[in-house]
Amino acid sequence: MEDTYKAVEDGRSGKGMAQVLTEITQSASGSTGTIINVGLWMLQIGAAGMFLMVGFFKLSGDPRMVGLFDAIGVGQWFRYVTGSLEVLGAILLLTPRLSGLGALLLVGVMLGAVATHLFLVGGSPLGAIILLIVTGVIAWGRRKRTMNLLAEIR
Repeated sequence: MEDTYKAVEDGRSGKGMAQVLTEITQSASGSTGTIINVGLWMLQIGAAGMFLMVGFFKLSGDPRMVGLFDAIGVGQWFRYVTGSLEVLGAILLLTPRLSGLGALLLVGVMLGAVATHLFLVGGSPLGAIILLIVTGVIAWGRRKRTMNLLAEIR
């Protein structure tokens, strides 16, 4: 890189300073894109693990989940719907092309979970808020994939 700067200063490179700066910025943004992609994948894998675990607890009839959904008062069918959405969302998070869509699905589920904790069953909504933030970050980070997918469907 030093050689590039020296060549530009001496006028030997044949490139203007603006062109060199553009090339440097593009190469730096490429590595930043890779770092962000790796970070998003780490969040996706962690979130998928959490949603698979909790979804299977709901679907398997774990006594704590049965009690929680009794307290909600809608019925046990809602436990099956919520557990199925969580498992589906987790699978979508691990599917590269569908990861943004899965994150959007799980954002909706987590908004419902936070509201349920705040207004119906009590207790700390902290876990649901953390998962809401994580899935929101994933949805935002994968928005281009989601938009491309929706454009293809049209």
